[in-house]
Amino acid sequence: MPEKTALLLLQMGGPDSIDAVHPFLMNLFTDRDIIKIGPAFLQPFIARRIVNKRAPKVEEYYRQIGGKSPIRELTEAQGEGLQQLLGDDYRSYVAMRYSRPSTIDALAAIKREGIKKVVALSLYPHYSRATTGSSINELQRVLKEAGVSFEMTFIDRFYDHPLYIKALAEKVIQGLAAFPDRKDVEIVFSAHSLPQSFIEEGDPYLAHIQETVRLVMEQVGEASHQLCFQSKASKVKWLEPSTEATIDRLAKAGRPNILMVPLSFVSDHIETLYEIDIQYAEEAKALGIKRFVRTESLNSSPLFLECLAELVKTAVRG
Repeated sequence: MPEKTALLLLQMGGPDSIDAVHPFLMNLFTDRDIIKIGPAFLQPFIARRIVNKRAPKVEEYYRQIGGKSPIRELTEAQGEGLQQLLGDDYRSYVAMRYSRPSTIDALAAIKREGIKKVVALSLYPHYSRATTGSSINELQRVLKEAGVSFEMTFIDRFYDHPLYIKALAEKVIQGLAAFPDRKDVEIVFSAHSLPQSFIEEGDPYLAHIQETVRLVMEQVGEASHQLCFQSKASKVKWLEPSTEATIDRLAKAGRPNILMVPLSFVSDHIETLYEIDIQYAEEAKALGIKRFVRTESLNSSPLFLECLAELVKTAVRG
């Protein structure tokens, strides 16, 4: 009988209830891989003050999208679809960076099954130390502290994989079909923002994002498009232009039709379900935008699952 390989899907996670919002935010704001607030020894104290202030507002956002994040269920569905494509020699597990199941939970489950080979697959297409880097650092820390060893393989980016690009382009083309004339549509790629200092220190995230947009537009064909950034989380300088500023500028320029394309998100979460679908949609309407449409998230898109399967096969072949 062939030895099984664990597929360990690395994702950010999200609160599974309103009560889980505060601890989720604490996990996020105390992670110095993603955000540095003052000296390391003071960060937990500063983070608690920030989270105590932000949590009530964020809890309301989650109430408006059903009281929790759907990211665990969506990631588990991606894992099940990937497992079906790869066959019985693979078993899928999920490790959330800031919620449950945690990295410890996932590794413990793999160990209980007696599996020795693990493919750690980051579900962040564009590498950044704040996302994939943080998840892999946590994985390696837990492995070291637990004193267990697996035969590990890492997949830490896929921003330019042909099937990922094809899956995104498919969603954009479907979204454009919602408009009478695509020439009147502004395609707005909205990626999660990142502190500008990360890029200045050599983080490749921005270059990866820009390359994804270029490759997607090669497949979509001629159309006016913009790249912007959402979800700024602190007062330091983050990547620009912001999504809010981009929508405002397009409205003032008399561009009445916007197709929003969530970029760097491979499944629905608060960034798509609240920020884009509710917050930005309301802002766009108030500014006079007549038609504001968001492309579907990849979630369990067949093309996206094929992409993940190809990534795993390539990594396992060495």
